[in-house]
Amino acid sequence: MFASKIKSSFEETASAATTIIGAGTVITGDVQSNGDIRIDGLLNGNLSAAAKILIGTAGEVRGNINGKYADIQGKVVGDIKVADLLLLRDKANIEGDVYAGKMQVEPSVTFNGHCHMGANIVELNKELPTAVNQ
Repeated sequence: MFASKIKSSFEETASAATTIIGAGTVITGDVQSNGDIRIDGLLNGNLSAAAKILIGTAGEVRGNINGKYADIQGKVVGDIKVADLLLLRDKANIEGDVYAGKMQVEPSVTFNGHCHMGANIVELNKELPTAVNQ
């Protein structure tokens, strides 16, 4: 009677999973995620996510970022490619080129690089290879 309404925990977490890389954690290597990802630690490598990317105020990525949405409050050294909306907030520090469909930047953000906006820019750059240390 109740079995039809119960889902396994694997089914629930597989579609709505959020990966968190906590403060004090250091990861070396590329990271790919099908769900949301939040980074409050250090990632030395490229980051690719099918859903939302959040880099917290203590978070740092030394590599390229590729995703659908991104909210960056920490530090990124590398190129950022976001198909839809890129939010640069708080005291974000970006050193690299940005390719975004739309972008919102707060006055407290530091950004050194080139900015390319519009849906056609993001589509054209999907085919470009990404490397950590170009």
